[in-house]
Amino acid sequence: MSPMNVVFVDDDADVRHANAQALDLQGVSVQACAGAREALDILTDTFPGVLVTDVRMADMDGLALFRHVRRLDPEIPVILITGHGDIEMAVGAMREGAYDFLSKPYAPERLLAAIRHGTAQRRLVLENRRLQAQASGAGGADAAESMLIGDAPAMVRIRELLRHVADADVDVLIHGETGSGKEVVAQVLHRLSRRRDAPFVAINCGALPESVVESELFGHEAGAFTGAQKRRVGRIEHAHGGTLFLDEIESMSAAMQVRLLRVLETRQVAPLGTNEQRTVDLRVVAATKADLGDPALRAQFREDLYYRLNVVTVNIPPLRERREDIPLLFTHFAALAARRFGCPAPQPDPALWRRLMAHDWPGNVRELAHVADRCVLGVQPMPAGASCATAPDAGSLPERIERYEAELIREALAAHDGDIRGVLAALGLPRKTFYDKLRRYGIDRRAYVRGEPRTGAASGGTSS
Repeated sequence: MSPMNVVFVDDDADVRHANAQALDLQGVSVQACAGAREALDILTDTFPGVLVTDVRMADMDGLALFRHVRRLDPEIPVILITGHGDIEMAVGAMREGAYDFLSKPYAPERLLAAIRHGTAQRRLVLENRRLQAQASGAGGADAAESMLIGDAPAMVRIRELLRHVADADVDVLIHGETGSGKEVVAQVLHRLSRRRDAPFVAINCGALPESVVESELFGHEAGAFTGAQKRRVGRIEHAHGGTLFLDEIESMSAAMQVRLLRVLETRQVAPLGTNEQRTVDLRVVAATKADLGDPALRAQFREDLYYRLNVVTVNIPPLRERREDIPLLFTHFAALAARRFGCPAPQPDPALWRRLMAHDWPGNVRELAHVADRCVLGVQPMPAGASCATAPDAGSLPERIERYEAELIREALAAHDGDIRGVLAALGLPRKTFYDKLRRYGIDRRAYVRGEPRTGAASGGTSS
């Protein structure tokens, strides 16, 4: 977990050092400054933390510093430390955009809470900016990989695999449940490869009517059949030089499987109405919900086609098997929704975080994206009757007590963004006991650390 970052400004050396030491003990990275001008030398529009400044200072006071920072970046959270007589002035500064103010004397817990909340807001602002930069056309391998959001080991392995095979001319089979992100994986592979400037042609094999599938895939010449008034280039030929993505390939008819196998073996296509064989240079990426590696599930799918496609296989885990990615994904989708709908991205309360982490997610990442949309729009985030991993009223009394205890731990982790010191203080538990309970209940503390700069936090997401 990256520490919270604070620039703390006070011209009283004793106050400055005492606060810096207290915050450091709470895991906060503090840059202590004796004056406003020293702070201005540190702060930039990419500063990832919070400014805390006393109001009454010589040379440049805290209000003047606040207004300088507003011009630098109006979204840097500024917390003002005021004396009793300065409260009215501090309220006026908050109307101008100051994040918060604390009146002396203040409790250390109050300062820490303000810093924690301000840090979460700042990280979300910087994340939104990264998303906007990505949407405006930033390219390259890093931008492609950033579409695959997640720090779970399985997602890290998938990104490594795609990098490894990107420029190898091998066909790829992607296996994953509905909504797990199969098309996004295919797009990332295409963008990482030397074919990135050629077409990415996606076909849903289950959505094409049998009457038109042959024409759609292979194309036709004028007069090839009734109504064929002009030549049409098929999807396979259109993908020349690029990538052909065949989604739900398990639903392809037996006849089309035979023709596709011929294309894969010869890299040639013959449109309807002609005997001409046209050479195509393409990579085929096929996706399936069914595990075609299981002979029982492959009953309607040709074995020779399966083995021809199965040069490299990418298995995408369902969301329920990578729950540690849920906070990162939710924050990403909420930021996208906020920009799309033109409204702020709300901070989920602990109860919502608890439900997000407990839900089974049968619709996987796509379902999570829809929940984020509803949360931003202010409607019921989780659908009524949504299935959860545990039922609150099932089991014996000891089982219910254990579930309740686990929920309290999850709620405290969510409320403190996974910060151990805050959670231990809130629950009144010794550190060893706390970690024993995490192991007993299978709780991953890292899943609650939100707003960190992580691999893949940009536009796209695994939602297909």
